[in-house]
Amino acid sequence: MTDLSALADAVETAPPPEPKIDEHGRTYATGKRKDAVARVWIKPGKGQLTVNGRTGESYFARPVLRMILSQPFQTAERLGEYDIYCTVAGGGLSGQAGAVRHGISKALALREPALRPVLKRAGMLTRDARVVERKKYGKAKARRSFQFSKR
Repeated sequence: MTDLSALADAVETAPPPEPKIDEHGRTYATGKRKDAVARVWIKPGKGQLTVNGRTGESYFARPVLRMILSQPFQTAERLGEYDIYCTVAGGGLSGQAGAVRHGISKALALREPALRPVLKRAGMLTRDARVVERKKYGKAKARRSFQFSKR
């Protein structure tokens, strides 16, 4: 029993992880959702968002998508403190917004390790594993059958 208690003490006294910041003062993370993959860099700034060389407002025109992107910052109470630069490819706009949100959350957790429990509790660090179901043979779509006709 003493061996296990010694291990528990070692786990509790472990130092917090170091923030991961590159030589340009940025933190990088990859986010994924459906078929979309986002590469996200965050650095201290005024809250500007750049997606594939365009502003966030022009790329994600729908307010719901912009709301999805701001969720990690609202959860961590860091709204307007970081500039975000990201490149995103694959999937549609909804999947891309989810991928960017996932990347922002991971980058925030890497930059400020103390925020990790807050973001994890909110479900921001978990990759949403739901993907489109494949079409099966003998079916019109993934599950939909062809219309039945008696004659």
